[in-house]
Amino acid sequence: MSALPASLADALTASDLIHDRCVITQAIDDMAAALDARLAGREALLLTVLHGALPFAGQLAMAMRSPLRFDTVHATRYRGSTQGGELLWKQRPATPLAGRSVLLADDILDEGHTLAALRDWCLGEHAAEVVIATLCRKPHGRCVPGLHSDVNGLLVPDRYVFGYGMDFQEQGRNLPAIYALRDA
Repeated sequence: MSALPASLADALTASDLIHDRCVITQAIDDMAAALDARLAGREALLLTVLHGALPFAGQLAMAMRSPLRFDTVHATRYRGSTQGGELLWKQRPATPLAGRSVLLADDILDEGHTLAALRDWCLGEHAAEVVIATLCRKPHGRCVPGLHSDVNGLLVPDRYVFGYGMDFQEQGRNLPAIYALRDA
């Protein structure tokens, strides 16, 4: 693996545009329709995984017609790094999960360790169901066994990706498109 670029500007120069805003918007609209059909009018708790899922979850919520309550969870394995470590809980949801349909929204399903831990925690809090919605998924064979997105918007290459919620060294989450470093 090559050294990471020194700045966000350098990262953009060394990256390929993978999905532009129009493609992302269409994918989120399609996800919203699929989730509305799955919920069939039931209320769900949209549990946004901070910080990465904020742009995605906000747009998803606006596209959905199902009744939603909002809350957030902040757990990370990365802490600004490119490789995950032990799960660190920074904030648990304030909303009780018992008996609720939980829509767990995250920016990306890569290996899935964080999502698996969050799903298991929600089920341990007696959520009636946990539906995982991810904006992106990397198609590879390294995912936690048995973990999958119930609804996923886009595939991204098995490279370092950033933009639209995903960060490059804690920057670039507000980029309106998704990029992948060419050599990382």
